[in-house]
Amino acid sequence: MPAADDLRDALVARIHDTGFGAHGLHVRVDDDVAEHRWTPDVREEIHSVAKAVSVLAVGIAADEGVVSLDAPIGAARERDLTLRRLLTMTSGIDFPWSPTLMTDWPDLAAEFLSRPSRGRVFQYSNASTYTAMHVLSQRVGDVEEYLRPRLFAPLGLEDVAWARCPIGRVLGGEGLSLRTEEMARLGLLLRDRGDWRGQRLVSAGIVDAMHAGWVDTGSVGDGYRRYALAGWDGPGAAWRLQGAYGQLIVFAGDAVVTISADDHAGADAIAAFVAEAATRR
Repeated sequence: MPAADDLRDALVARIHDTGFGAHGLHVRVDDDVAEHRWTPDVREEIHSVAKAVSVLAVGIAADEGVVSLDAPIGAARERDLTLRRLLTMTSGIDFPWSPTLMTDWPDLAAEFLSRPSRGRVFQYSNASTYTAMHVLSQRVGDVEEYLRPRLFAPLGLEDVAWARCPIGRVLGGEGLSLRTEEMARLGLLLRDRGDWRGQRLVSAGIVDAMHAGWVDTGSVGDGYRRYALAGWDGPGAAWRLQGAYGQLIVFAGDAVVTISADDHAGADAIAAFVAEAATRR
């Protein structure tokens, strides 16, 4: 039996035993693929997995010489605030999530940048990614349209739409809806370090930075101690992208496991099992 089938079967059994609210599972080991579904195959919000797409957008623009991840941005020049700091959540700007985050201020990016920074410390916030995408748009125009020929079309996602705030900007840290297999395409692109079936979409360095140069988050929980450009270190030897309610792409060697779900409370335990099962093959 192919390795992907073995891993899928182990994960399906675990999900059944724990009652985790999975919707879809996609397993890739090397070039072998195995899948399983619990619910109809429809596009679902991937939540913070979208932060990786924001990182790819900046990486592509950097490859084209349009932006630099490490140049101070505009009015924030005196604070040495850069796209890298925004995307690694190290702005030090306290801006907690709320259900009305995108509608509480006339201009969320301006509000975010107006607030004091505590320096180069980890402060997770969707407003940080949103602001990074606003900064990027000032160089490339509409971010969704910029990505359409450069990322979405090559991945077969020409018709994807990014949710927007009331003033028309892409949300950045959320707001993309994909099927499980479509989300897995992002996983394959990242596993292969920016190469998509022989076509270079983004430099390997930007992908490597998603799971290197880790930032200490101050958390004590396994899988939450270190963060990079959209990626979380762990559980165990793996690294992952994780969105609310159990959206997961877990990377362990040549294995990539993608899960769509609606189970926020059970996601960390499933991620830990995925990492363990994938690395003990």
